[in-house]
Amino acid sequence: MLALLAHPLAPYATLALFIVVMLVAVGAVRERNIAFGVTLVALGFLLVVNVPAVLGTGSSDVGDLMRVDGYAIFFMALFAGAGIVTTLLSGPYVTRLSPWPDEYYILLTTAVLGAVVTAAANHFVSFLLGIEVLSISLYAMIAYPREGRKPLEAAAKYLVLSGAASSTMLFGMALIYMASGSLAFESMAGLSAHDSLIADIGVAMLLVGILFKLSLAPFHMWTPDVYQGAPAPVTAFLATVSKGAVFAAFLRYATDAGILASDAIALGIAAVAVLSMVAGNVLALLQESVKRILAYSSIAHVGYLLIALIATAGIGGNAALGVETTLVYLTGYFVMTLAAFGVMTALSSDGQEADDLMAYEGLFWRRPVLAAVLTAAALSLAGIPLTVGFIAKFYVFAAGAEGTLWVLVWALVIGSAIGIYYYLRIVFTMIRKPGEEPTGESPEEPAPPAGGPEATIPRLTAAVTIVLGLAILAFGIYPTPIIDFVTGLTGP
Repeated sequence: MLALLAHPLAPYATLALFIVVMLVAVGAVRERNIAFGVTLVALGFLLVVNVPAVLGTGSSDVGDLMRVDGYAIFFMALFAGAGIVTTLLSGPYVTRLSPWPDEYYILLTTAVLGAVVTAAANHFVSFLLGIEVLSISLYAMIAYPREGRKPLEAAAKYLVLSGAASSTMLFGMALIYMASGSLAFESMAGLSAHDSLIADIGVAMLLVGILFKLSLAPFHMWTPDVYQGAPAPVTAFLATVSKGAVFAAFLRYATDAGILASDAIALGIAAVAVLSMVAGNVLALLQESVKRILAYSSIAHVGYLLIALIATAGIGGNAALGVETTLVYLTGYFVMTLAAFGVMTALSSDGQEADDLMAYEGLFWRRPVLAAVLTAAALSLAGIPLTVGFIAKFYVFAAGAEGTLWVLVWALVIGSAIGIYYYLRIVFTMIRKPGEEPTGESPEEPAPPAGGPEATIPRLTAAVTIVLGLAILAFGIYPTPIIDFVTGLTGP
């Protein structure tokens, strides 16, 4: 039994088996708690049993399609943890949307399966399979039964634009195969030296699709609309697991294929990083929706991550430090993003979704604990010391300085300085008592207050959110457990 659990395919087979069990169970018995419980068991088994069992086996190749190494196992644990948090946050929320939310949990578990496959992919077939399983699940989750225009509009935009991005990637893969004769990442390491126009066009089309999936500028305009229209727990999952899976595959592809050995590609990705950091932070200044603020914020944060990507590729820097930076940054980003959306989910569980910034006015006086968690998340996203966000940004800064990527480092500093304004704007709005108008602002139609005395805050959602808030501070003050775990893993 232990030998079977230690097999590199065991985590994927186990998760797929739980999905089948869930399908049979909800088909036989129509009970809302069955899918919820099986999802928690499946993701908990993946995190507590599968990950430790596979961790000690070293690096293993599953045919030519996947590489299950420390890098893939790290993302397996990260996605399982994020999936558990999303499930717990979703419990009271989706019950309000549908009396029988079984299919929601099936889609969520399937999306996690697609994410872990994507993170382990070292071949275009497994990469495309994983990312499409993830994306197709998200199409339905974004529009999960909600009346109104925004969820359907968000799902339609994501469906059409994501489909176009996938088609672009697929055509790029075909051109790369035509030039190299293989779909494995490593087989393309020497293409840049051959000066193949077909290969260059293929890589360019592939990168366009990946940049869209990561919502990097200038392929980012779908992000705020989809974030705003999707249910709050789904937005949390989309902002963390979906982006994390694509970035994990992108990092492995960039290092295995050596695409950043090309000065043109390296310069292009650096330009995208700078544009994303600047555009994401500047556009966030103009928003009145908390979801749209966090959407543009996520664009900037993935731009910061590109610094680690370039450093990982060894462009004048330390490849090991770049990998460590990526893993530490994504861990911190997951915790603080899930905490922010957790507060929104808690405040949205009764009545209208808490998205308007003015709905948070006076939250410190109505719901001080939830306001404190959102404050911790906002300050962490801004990179304030004693939060996990500061540790994450310090790593990115160190990787950029080690690689002498000074333009990117300055873009990081300027973007972070701009970001402080809109993060503190959220905090000041929560502190300001209702009726106190900021100087220079004209009175507007007041938004319904989030978390008012008449609102019911689900205890489960509040508990999960508080734990995330404590984790932001704990890992910011004492980040050694994360750093030790990351440094003990094998890179891609």
